[in-house]
Amino acid sequence: MEQEAKNKNKIFIIDDDNFLLEMYVTKFKEGGFEVVASLDTKEALNRLREGLVPDIILFDIVMPDMDGFEFLKVVNEENLVKDCIKIALTNQWQESNIKKAKELGVSDYIVKANFIPSEVLNNVQKIIDKKK
Repeated sequence: MEQEAKNKNKIFIIDDDNFLLEMYVTKFKEGGFEVVASLDTKEALNRLREGLVPDIILFDIVMPDMDGFEFLKVVNEENLVKDCIKIALTNQWQESNIKKAKELGVSDYIVKANFIPSEVLNNVQKIIDKKK
């Protein structure tokens, strides 16, 4: 745990479900991450435009106003986070959604219903470790 604190990664979690968002915020903080959270993709975009630079963005696909795909398109078009790891965390399991997310540059596509929060944390950590 001490080593993780020295190499603290900043994760930006975006989900419109407050209960799930708080659960993931708690889990990632316990895992040694610096956590920033948003319930809204438009607010999340504004925070990125204002200079927030996360190491990882964990986002839901189904969101009000602007879905995760549109959010990702804007992030990519505006080059808001060059070296950031982008991971979809959603209950949209359809192959077409997975393909679309991969085309938009996600490193992983996690179906919420298939993983408990500690497994999501482990998956994210594995992706970070591979990138180093």
